[in-house]
Amino acid sequence: MTVFDVATYILRARGEMSAMKLQKLVYYSQCWSLVWDERQLFNSRIEAWANGPVCPALYEKHRGNFRVSEGIIGGEPDALDDDARETVDSVLKYYGDKTAQWLSDLTHSEAPWKDARDGLSAGERSNHPIPVAAMAEYYGSL
Repeated sequence: MTVFDVATYILRARGEMSAMKLQKLVYYSQCWSLVWDERQLFNSRIEAWANGPVCPALYEKHRGNFRVSEGIIGGEPDALDDDARETVDSVLKYYGDKTAQWLSDLTHSEAPWKDARDGLSAGERSNHPIPVAAMAEYYGSL
């Protein structure tokens, strides 16, 4: 599975959405897969950007588009196995109706993003990674 497969699965399930919302739903899918399935959904790096967690590889696919549809991403949603689909579906059930801003604000209040941005000012650019271990530890403790 790739981040593109996960993103396309999300877009197929929920339809076109803002790029920011897609990035946050992909992030939470990765986080909860680490907790519930004890594995990464995908191996792409997630970074602590000013507006919250962003997967740069996914960003490169939708760069320049405020709204994103599945055709832009080009992943294979059928590549997700049963555990992955169950995890992403659970994430969408909880987070899917939230706004992009609400999701961004939530990530800003949580340790993995905050810790990865330690020492940076609020709007400062950053490509600091959010470690997989930090995601697993934080969300596993909730």
